[in-house]
Amino acid sequence: MSALKKDALTSHETAVLNNIEFMESVHAKSYSSIFSTLNTPTEIEEIFEWTEKNEYLQYKAEKICAIYRGDDALMKKAASVFLESFLFYSGFYAPLYFLGHNRLNNVAEIIKLILRDESVHGTYIGYKFQIRYRALEEEEQEKLKFEIVNLLYDLYQNEEKYTHELYDELGWTEDVGIFLRYNANKALMNLGFEPLFEETATDVNPVVMNGISTSTSNHDFFSQVGNGYLLGSVEAMGDDDYWI
Repeated sequence: MSALKKDALTSHETAVLNNIEFMESVHAKSYSSIFSTLNTPTEIEEIFEWTEKNEYLQYKAEKICAIYRGDDALMKKAASVFLESFLFYSGFYAPLYFLGHNRLNNVAEIIKLILRDESVHGTYIGYKFQIRYRALEEEEQEKLKFEIVNLLYDLYQNEEKYTHELYDELGWTEDVGIFLRYNANKALMNLGFEPLFEETATDVNPVVMNGISTSTSNHDFFSQVGNGYLLGSVEAMGDDDYWI
């Protein structure tokens, strides 16, 4: 978001990106809470070490960061949408799958809230991309579209290899691949482009599609468990609220 804010055209857009940046920091804290609950400190250190050495994870990080360090405002927005609508989702498959089988419910509730945010982020930034993209000359549009589609396909090929490494042992690779291609299409559609792959929502494992739904689940009356945001009751303060 820091990279995108440099190209904001209005104070309103900057304010929205500030809000998104805040939400992303909450997401990071949420992931940390999940890790610290499910893993020992030693295991967490091993995960960080694996992350730093994993060639596929590092490839997509460097690819996206290189664009953020550049000066092309539209490519930055496209890269952000690919993160928000596509690249995060390979890691989300497992908790959504477990949720469908009534396992790791609390983890999945956190992930579903994050998914709801990411859906909004991808849509908003994609919308901002489309406004500035339409202002380009037709030749510039075609050149940029070619570059963006090539970027997506490059990231998809890397993500496919990453998926094999993560999911081959579980036998989920084929299903996760379908899920990836579906989300890659959604990322392109957020940018106003046609889908690249044949996969649609009906091809994705229905258990996972149910989990990816951003509709609000009903809250249990006693435990208040649910993936919806709750609004607190508010009343005006008066003199009786203070000790004199």
